[in-house]
Amino acid sequence: MVTFLAGGTGTPKLLQGAPAVFDPAATTVIANTGDDVELAGHLVCPDIDTVLFSEGGVLDTDRWWGIENDTTNTHTEMADLANKAGFENTPRYLSADAQTSGRQISQWRRFSGVAEFMEIGDRDRAVHLLRTSLLDEGKCLSEVIEILTDAFELDIDLIPMSDDPVATLIHTEAGSESDTAQKRNEANENDETATELMHFQEYWVHNRAEPSIVDVEFRGVDTATPTPMVKTALTDPVVIGPSNPVTSIGPMIAMDEFDSALETTPVIAISPFINDRVFSGPAASLMKAVGFEPSTAGVAEAYSFADAFILDTADQTNLDRPVVRTDIQLNTDSDAKRVLQAVQTAFEKIT
Repeated sequence: MVTFLAGGTGTPKLLQGAPAVFDPAATTVIANTGDDVELAGHLVCPDIDTVLFSEGGVLDTDRWWGIENDTTNTHTEMADLANKAGFENTPRYLSADAQTSGRQISQWRRFSGVAEFMEIGDRDRAVHLLRTSLLDEGKCLSEVIEILTDAFELDIDLIPMSDDPVATLIHTEAGSESDTAQKRNEANENDETATELMHFQEYWVHNRAEPSIVDVEFRGVDTATPTPMVKTALTDPVVIGPSNPVTSIGPMIAMDEFDSALETTPVIAISPFINDRVFSGPAASLMKAVGFEPSTAGVAEAYSFADAFILDTADQTNLDRPVVRTDIQLNTDSDAKRVLQAVQTAFEKIT
C-alpha cells in the first residue's frame, strides 16, 4: 500500500510510471483542493482533475490541463458575448455575501462566468457540471470524486484532501482601482489588504505569476479536517511528488491532523528543485514569500516530517536525512519509473 500527495503536474507525471513499481489497486492519491474555484456556478477542481484525466487516459499532456482534443465552443462564445457587452477580460469575484452562501464547498473562491478567465473545454465542463450537480443533490466532495473515478475507470483510489473548503489566496504588493480589484475588495471586505488579495488561480492563470507575492493564506484551513479516507490513507507509506511545496502541498499539511499523521508514517519527498533552481512554476517566489529558502534545503525545512528525499544527481545539497539521487526529470513514463524505483530504495533505507 502506498499513498501519493498530488498537486499541480509533478505527481501526475510521476504516476505515469507507478504501475511498473506500485500495484495500482494498492495505490491512493490524495489531491489538493486549495486551488479549486467555482466558476460560473460550476466547481472546478484542477488538481483532482489532472489526476482524474491522466489516470483515465484522456488528459491533454501537451498542456497538462483539460481533456485531449477537447473543443472550447462554450468558452469562446461566452468570451465573445462578454466582449460585445463591454466587460473587461478579467476575473470577476462574486460579492462577499455570495462567497459564503450556498455551497459550503466553494467558500471564498467564487467567480462570475462573465469574461471566464480559465479556458474550460466542453467535455471538461461536463465534468464540472456533473460534479456540481451531485454536490447540489447533497453528496460530499469525496462521494462525488468516487463516482467520477468509477466513470473514468481509474485503477487507483483518488480522494480529495478534505470535504471542507480551503481557498489558497495570494497577498501581493500591488493594489488596483480596477473593476477586478473592486470585486475583490467586496469579496474580502473584512481583510485590511483586500485590494492586494487574489485567489491563486487569478495569480497563476490570469496574471501569469504577477505581481510580487507578500504572503500566502489558506483561508478556511483552521476549520477544515481530513476525511476518514484520507486519515486511513495516511497510515500507509507516503510519497510527495515534485510538486509546489506551498500551493500544491501546503493546503494539505496546513491541516493539523494531516500534518500530525505525516509525523507518524514513512514519508519520501522528491525535491522540485536542483539546488536552488526550480523545475517549473512559481514555487521559488512562493517559498520565499512564506519564509523558506527557495531551494532543496528550503523544501527539506518545509517538509520536516519527511524521512528521506529523492534528489537529482546534480543536486549537491547536504541534508540531515537519507538521500537517494537519480535523474529526476519526468519527461517520459520511463523517467517516472526510474524516479519511483529510487523511492523504493529510499523506503528500504528508512524501514
